[in-house]
Amino acid sequence: MVKLNKIYTRTGDDGTTGLVDGSRLPKHDARMEAIGVVDEANSALGHAAVALAQSGHADDLFRIQNDLFDLGADLATPAPDDDDFTPSEMVLRIVSSQVDWLEQAIDAANERLEPLTSFVLPGGSEGAARLHVARAAVRRAERAMTAMATEVRTNPQALAYINRLSDYLFVLARVANRDGADDVKWVPGQNR
Repeated sequence: MVKLNKIYTRTGDDGTTGLVDGSRLPKHDARMEAIGVVDEANSALGHAAVALAQSGHADDLFRIQNDLFDLGADLATPAPDDDDFTPSEMVLRIVSSQVDWLEQAIDAANERLEPLTSFVLPGGSEGAARLHVARAAVRRAERAMTAMATEVRTNPQALAYINRLSDYLFVLARVANRDGADDVKWVPGQNR
């Protein structure tokens, strides 16, 4: 599906970039902002996966990274006139089974955790801290995607996926903190 023989093309030197259908947009367009922030979130996930390589969670993060490439392709493909976001051989779309997988992963991880009695600060172990950075990047991607959705029709499953992903990363960060034992609790007004 993808073949890259040459990394630079010079076609973006005029400040535009191409979409899957061949149309071009300014690089600062809301759609391009969303695609770019999803890419940043994917990079943050890769950074987290390195810290979690021995934990068994890295494979799930690699799966999600692949899904985020699917998400980028989805965002780079203008919506059809009939709002049918069904994927095809030539069109990648986020689908409900990808959202369902995240929900099942959240539920499975959450079973290991005691209920929260306070908000947690981003940190604890190195793996958890990196997951919190990735979670924040995913939240930024969600904001960019919802901004894009106010301008162009956007796959509802893509929006659901990015929303669920930040929840998954929060829960996984708690798991990485020895199932919440090393969570750093917020103490409201502690330093007044």
